[in-house]
Amino acid sequence: MKVQIQNSLFMVSEIKVTYQPKFKACERPKITQSKDAYNILFNNWDHGRIQMSEQFFILLLNRANSVIGMTEISSGGVSGTLVDPKLVFGIALKACASGIILCHNHPSGNLRPSQADLSLTRRLEEAGKLLDLLVLDHIILTKQGYFSFKDEGLI
Repeated sequence: MKVQIQNSLFMVSEIKVTYQPKFKACERPKITQSKDAYNILFNNWDHGRIQMSEQFFILLLNRANSVIGMTEISSGGVSGTLVDPKLVFGIALKACASGIILCHNHPSGNLRPSQADLSLTRRLEEAGKLLDLLVLDHIILTKQGYFSFKDEGLI
């Protein structure tokens, strides 16, 4: 029994993080304005779901604001989705990102941020400051256009 307990102490899962881009670093798209981020996000969004359910993605950026990648954080219902800050920053830290751009869609087509959107953005901004990982923008997108928190002075 004692040997069995000792052996179980050494049976843990290995965590491995890898990054294998399919392109050269110089070929990464660069974000210089909100329109650049919107175009990348919109062109990679599942257009079959954009008016059906809310999804939340992040763009991961390096120090030069070049895109490292894009990942989905959550997918929800018609009127909302839950965003866990641990997932957002866990992924960003593993990717060695220096900045992130938050993005979610509004299936209703309404571009105005809700109180929940404003509150979440503030919470993620504060958490990012502690980690030296900047939240550069939060974009709400619809089929018709987008709203940038940065452009509107909300970040």
